[in-house]
Amino acid sequence: MMHYIVYCVIALASQVAALDNGLARTPPMGWLSWQRFRCQIDCDNYPDECVNEDLYKAMADRLAADGYRDAGYVYVNIDDCWSAKQRDPVTNRLLPDPKRFPSGMKALADYVHSKGLKLGIYGDMGTLTCGGYPGSKFTMETDANTFAEWGIDSFKMDGCYSTTDDFSVAYPIMEFYLNKTGRPILFSCSWPAYEQSTIPDYPRIAKYCNIWRNFDDIDDAWDSVKSIIKYYGDDHGNFSSVAGPGNFNDPDMIVIGNKGLSESEEEAQMALWAMMAAPLFLSNDLRTVTPRAKSLILNKGAIAINQDKLGIQGKRIWQINGIQVWLRPVLPLGSYAVAVLNEYQGGAHTRVSISLADLGVTENAVYNLTEVFSGNLIGKFGLKDEVVIKVDVSSVFFGKYTILS
Repeated sequence: MMHYIVYCVIALASQVAALDNGLARTPPMGWLSWQRFRCQIDCDNYPDECVNEDLYKAMADRLAADGYRDAGYVYVNIDDCWSAKQRDPVTNRLLPDPKRFPSGMKALADYVHSKGLKLGIYGDMGTLTCGGYPGSKFTMETDANTFAEWGIDSFKMDGCYSTTDDFSVAYPIMEFYLNKTGRPILFSCSWPAYEQSTIPDYPRIAKYCNIWRNFDDIDDAWDSVKSIIKYYGDDHGNFSSVAGPGNFNDPDMIVIGNKGLSESEEEAQMALWAMMAAPLFLSNDLRTVTPRAKSLILNKGAIAINQDKLGIQGKRIWQINGIQVWLRPVLPLGSYAVAVLNEYQGGAHTRVSISLADLGVTENAVYNLTEVFSGNLIGKFGLKDEVVIKVDVSSVFFGKYTILS
């Protein structure tokens, strides 16, 4: 352990600048296998659902052919359980499982790149990954070089089989080695997700990570989605303040198109993830997504809010009796996205009356208010003009106030 600490200190001394890899200027978008496919490695009994090269090729095919890539969903992200259980005995390098990835990772990256997409991969800063595969604790430089040689475009680094005392050193060291390869590799950290009992050092995390998970894994269930929305609304430690071009909080995957959410709940997730400037990583089976779910995932208005170049994370302004109101500054300057979430799961519509002044906006101007999902104009409103919105149970109103010159 002493050797490891000295090694890290030496490497850190060589790093004189903060993270500046030019990536994630807006929240990254793509697809990630974990929530839908987990660690299914039984390809004999589950040939269409196991973690193997055919799964990622199939998802790349769908991203490219079905309009997702052109909408911005460009990352194909491998998660845990992809590697062999042992490293190469000669080079000490990570190896893909030879049965499930017989062509190798370089060939898979080449295939994904041929579709105009990017390939992401998963690892861990501890001795093992969460699924029990080789971790990177003492092999960070080797692993970074391996990923670069394979053509990897994104690296998600988990925090299992380690201690939180290592995080503030190990994550910066890995970013150092990723940058040193000369290949642009987006760095996804799980750093604050393991520090929920304290207030993580978010300015330091933002200095070394492009995106970072800071709460529990999402499940395909409305209660899980609501718990994440609550965590982000509570905003302990003011982590929203460090979000911006190059660095974003990650509330975890989009589960639209699976089985766990109703149609209105899916709309709520899409709206709130757009408001939170969240990475949009789908975790579903793109081969079986319904047309309705696909149209929501590809909604131009929601994606435009999510990808707003200001990169400001929206905040929950107030919540009363199950109603939440969120506000996010967006372009053109002086404009705002707004979301009104009704968490009730019974009864009928709730009438909510709001104005921009109620939400803390002070600029006395005139705005067009449109409904984001449909693009329909609701009307023109001044700063103090009230608009009455009816929001159904477990539903969201998603709007944009565009300032008029």
